[in-house]
Amino acid sequence: MKTDFDIIIIGGGINGAGIARDASGKGYNVALFEMNDLASATSSWSTKLIHGGLRYMEQYQFRLVRESLIERENLMDIAPHIIRPLRFILPHNSSLRPFWLIRLGLFFYDNIIKRKYLPSSKSITFNVDSDTNPLKENIKNGFEYSDCSVQDARLVVLNAMDAKANNASIFTYTKIVKVENDGKYWNVIANFKKNNVIKTLKFSSKVIVNAAGPWTDELISKINPSSSKPKKTKLIKGSHIIVPKLYNHKNAYIFQHKDGRIIFTIPYEKKFSLIGTTDINFNGDPSKAKISEDEIKYLCDAVSTYFINQIKPNDIIWTYSGVRSLFDDGNFNAKDITRDYKIDTKELNGLNYISIFGGKITTYRKLAEEVTKIIDKYFGQKSRNWTSSKALPGGDFSPYQFDTLLKEYSKKYSFIDETVIERLFMSYGTNLELILKNKTSINALGKYFGAGLYECEVEWLIDNEWAKTVSDIIWRRTKLGLMLSKKELKLLDNYISSKI
Repeated sequence: MKTDFDIIIIGGGINGAGIARDASGKGYNVALFEMNDLASATSSWSTKLIHGGLRYMEQYQFRLVRESLIERENLMDIAPHIIRPLRFILPHNSSLRPFWLIRLGLFFYDNIIKRKYLPSSKSITFNVDSDTNPLKENIKNGFEYSDCSVQDARLVVLNAMDAKANNASIFTYTKIVKVENDGKYWNVIANFKKNNVIKTLKFSSKVIVNAAGPWTDELISKINPSSSKPKKTKLIKGSHIIVPKLYNHKNAYIFQHKDGRIIFTIPYEKKFSLIGTTDINFNGDPSKAKISEDEIKYLCDAVSTYFINQIKPNDIIWTYSGVRSLFDDGNFNAKDITRDYKIDTKELNGLNYISIFGGKITTYRKLAEEVTKIIDKYFGQKSRNWTSSKALPGGDFSPYQFDTLLKEYSKKYSFIDETVIERLFMSYGTNLELILKNKTSINALGKYFGAGLYECEVEWLIDNEWAKTVSDIIWRRTKLGLMLSKKELKLLDNYISSKI
């Protein structure tokens, strides 16, 4: 096991994994440490979108919108399996924003950059057919525009996989307990559990990157205990609810609530609708964030303002809450705090450490480039940017080829249900071939756990994607948590225990 590195990255969310990928591909000797599973905090509790941030235009954050739209195109290029086009319907509420203002905003949204894949926006008039239009009769017109959905946790894992392919060391379930500085190296003390035994190891590096998300300030106090500067992180809780599918088409809805906030309703795993998010100032342990009754009522009321079918708390199948670590720009209201990122660089005893504040999943790749540019200066070198042109694992095809490849895989593996093939392709892309290598019958897939999950996929996740628990597999790698019974989950747990 290597213990000496150029760069140690602490935090296995999207920013940490993205930086690990970028830096390792530029030749740096990189280690990434995550105290739980990859994407186990903020990065798996998002609204599952890659988007420009239409509402940011109202806050005059045009640079952030432009950068986000550029990155939307870049990410579609490198991960066309897990990032898919999604059409949004925006009903118009004249009491909140005038029609002409929204239309003007969408025009700029369409044209700030040159689009390669997504169609432009348009004004629409709603019909009265409840099968295609689930909205109340008083809602007569609105707009359509395009953004993308994303499998958020898988985006993190794919970045980590690519980093590992570039010889980065990825340590999950490894907690940093102490950081020391001897003037020559950062010495990081970490505890990790193996076979139910906690082991302690020391690792060293020239640079530390603090990508700990909600724990950023806490980690700064370990890196530099003498630092007395005020905290820079603003913790914001965002909660979502999952309900049975509310309508029969594949588009998403974006609603303007009476308080000015934006609420999304998005198709989720074919059978459900995802509704969110809230913005609540948060104080406490980020790992214990849970939705409140007020948030549930808020989301139900917001969506029920527009839909014919009224959403009530007893309709909710599942909820999730995550804490976003935003840069504290002084705004009191959570919804007004910038979603832009800030990279903070510091020196202590001749050694450098970098802390990441804020950011959004859409701009993680650009953030990673900016961080490695700073690291280049520390090491006295200049590296070529590369991550926008190289596909993430399984994404080595054009977005235009998605439908054709899916049909080919469905034909090639005709002994597997088409819905399972579709899920596998949308999760693993062309790596589906590695999972199903030499498989010619359903029996060859191994033990069946339910909901289209077979032993060969579980083996892949354990061997290649750092999956170590049931939760790692059903909530972050596959999103099958809502599909499996207690009996099936127990079967899966027993299998994993026999392998780990």
